Amino acid sequence: MPTPIILTLTVLVVALVAFVAEWLPVDLTALCVAIVLILLGLVTPEEGIAGFSNSATVTVMAMFVLSAGITRTGVIQVIRDRLLVWGGKSPHQQVFVLGVLVGPISAFINNTAVVAIFLPIVEDWCKKQKISPSKLLIPLSYATVLAGMITVVGTSTNILASGISAKLGYGQFSLFQFTALGVVTFLAGLIYLAIFAPKLLPDRKSSTGEFLDDDYGSKVYLSEVIISTRSNLIGQTLSESGLQRKFDFDVLELIRNKVHLPQPLADKVLNAGDILIVHSSREELLKIKDERGLEIFADVKFQKEDIESAITTGEEKLAEVLILSNSRLIGTTLKDLKFRQRYNATVLAIRRGSELLQGRLGKIPLKFGDLLLVQGPKQSFIGLQTTRELLVLEEKEIESLRQDKGIIALMITLLVIIIAAFDIQPILVTSLVGVVLMVITGCLKPGEVYGSIRWDIIFLLAGLIPLGTAMDNSGTTKWLADNLLAIGGHLSGFWILVFFYLITSFLTEILSNNAAVVLMIPVAVEVAKTLGLNPLAFMYAVTFAASNSYLTPIGYQTNTMVYAPGGYKFLDFTRLGAPLNLILTILTPSLIVLFYGLK
Repeated sequence: MPTPIILTLTVLVVALVAFVAEWLPVDLTALCVAIVLILLGLVTPEEGIAGFSNSATVTVMAMFVLSAGITRTGVIQVIRDRLLVWGGKSPHQQVFVLGVLVGPISAFINNTAVVAIFLPIVEDWCKKQKISPSKLLIPLSYATVLAGMITVVGTSTNILASGISAKLGYGQFSLFQFTALGVVTFLAGLIYLAIFAPKLLPDRKSSTGEFLDDDYGSKVYLSEVIISTRSNLIGQTLSESGLQRKFDFDVLELIRNKVHLPQPLADKVLNAGDILIVHSSREELLKIKDERGLEIFADVKFQKEDIESAITTGEEKLAEVLILSNSRLIGTTLKDLKFRQRYNATVLAIRRGSELLQGRLGKIPLKFGDLLLVQGPKQSFIGLQTTRELLVLEEKEIESLRQDKGIIALMITLLVIIIAAFDIQPILVTSLVGVVLMVITGCLKPGEVYGSIRWDIIFLLAGLIPLGTAMDNSGTTKWLADNLLAIGGHLSGFWILVFFYLITSFLTEILSNNAAVVLMIPVAVEVAKTLGLNPLAFMYAVTFAASNSYLTPIGYQTNTMVYAPGGYKFLDFTRLGAPLNLILTILTPSLIVLFYGLK
């Protein structure tokens, strides 16, 4: 085996291990791959950074901005009432209506943005209907993924696949290149979800409007302590006392003579007899009891009704906050972030999937998809709602959006799509023009343009594209194709198509959809050329398999987003997703053969 192939395969295997082990964020891992390829001489420096100027990367960047223009002008929120009117009482009807509403949007708007908007809308709907969000949030994610395959701009994976197609000499995909295939698979998947999701998904998380912290069990950690006359805290402010820095101890309320003192509490001078409502473990409370002269009330559990009263009668608020995938908070801790000082709010508990994290929360590195139970002044949540890194899971008031710009944003997006659809200008050009128009017309502020871009995906694409170049330069693509032919060359064209669908589907579960496309499309095309089959058919199979990820909560970003809010366990995704994967594994190649042919 030639040395370049050995080196390329070594980089590929190490990259696969690094992606799975998550030693570094995926975008940084991809960037390291590009750097290593340059250092090994497998690509030139120009080829190593070509991913940043690649048409696919730039188009994806522009589409993120157009999606932001649509969402920030309230265009999507106007359909929320349709959910209530058409949803009905039948769980099968509810899933179907949800899919019908989000499907057309997800065909043109990035599906992570769609899920971010619909998460609080669906949760609010569930509360009104007195049903569990766990019955609808996985269907929400799956429906947006299915619909993302209707057009080329539906997902970043499709745009990347289009760029790879052009590089291989088959031209870029037109906007509606595989729309017929995407519509049929979307409808088939939605019908499956409507029939089986209500039966297969658990009724795990109550949405009957009960007190929010019941789902977290955090009332066990909410305690009432009193500052005794012998306390060395008397005369100090909370900030000066160092309580919250030295101990795992959060002060949520300060009560003096039955009056709840307003936030912020850090500058309040403590007096004898002051009552503190604190979030801490029993062990931590006992540790500081003698040292600081605090008396723990006999009933350490502060009663739910009292906490509710303290929150609802004052200016306090309790809500769930989701860590988004482009958040700068990922990998850092609450303590490093100075979360309480930055947002004037306290994290009571963290839910990570089905796991509840409590105690020493300040030292836990945050991850994408973490759900924080946050308490703070109501005013603080306005700031949390406007940050680009966190999503407060409550429906935004449509009046707070730029409603007067909604029609303009919609018209700009439609023009971008229509001009590209008629091949007057490529989608790269129309989307960039659309970005400029969004700012000029006031749909987006200039600063929001940069914040709306998923930089993790941009760097992931830019880092992975040189890997495809290295595989081509070194002959690795042909070597892999020859070996795959040796394994499955005796199969018919249809089953080879299924074979590639299965391999890509497996890779996307352990890597990412974009990585799977970069690796598999060149190999699939090489196999198709060798066998005299239609290369486009194989490109479509790989592209669809890369995005149709339903087995785990980590295989696709929207799955991760609904993981904690739905109170799901890992296997809930597999239970509903495995049959859907199986259906699409047979259906998609069959439709490709029917619509586009194998020869």
